Amino acid sequence: MKLKIPEARIIKELIKPSGHQVYPGEVEEVITQHPAVFEVSVAGVRDELQGEAVKAWIVLKPGQQATAQEIQAFCKERLTAYKVPKHVEFRTDLPKSMVGKVLRRILQEEDAAKQKSK
Repeated sequence: MKLKIPEARIIKELIKPSGHQVYPGEVEEVITQHPAVFEVSVAGVRDELQGEAVKAWIVLKPGQQATAQEIQAFCKERLTAYKVPKHVEFRTDLPKSMVGKVLRRILQEEDAAKQKSK
């Protein structure tokens, strides 16, 4: 049985780098195929050039290592160029709701606060 996701939620999560449409789930699906990745969340963040850019927050598997460039190269082989994350941040964990859903909004707010402090 396929779950129906409310249209409003999909549009709200949609990332628009330079007017293109990027669905976070599509990028997350590719990144989770990387052997070092345990967990990932993808969302749009503010960008001076594109208006909005794709950013991935990644938790690596214990004992694994990866670089942002390695993740981006992995994505370039499997995604259209505008869908490849412009920014990659490695974390020890991702913020989650009580039911275990990753809270993209929290990640975006943290990123916005970091950009303001620069």
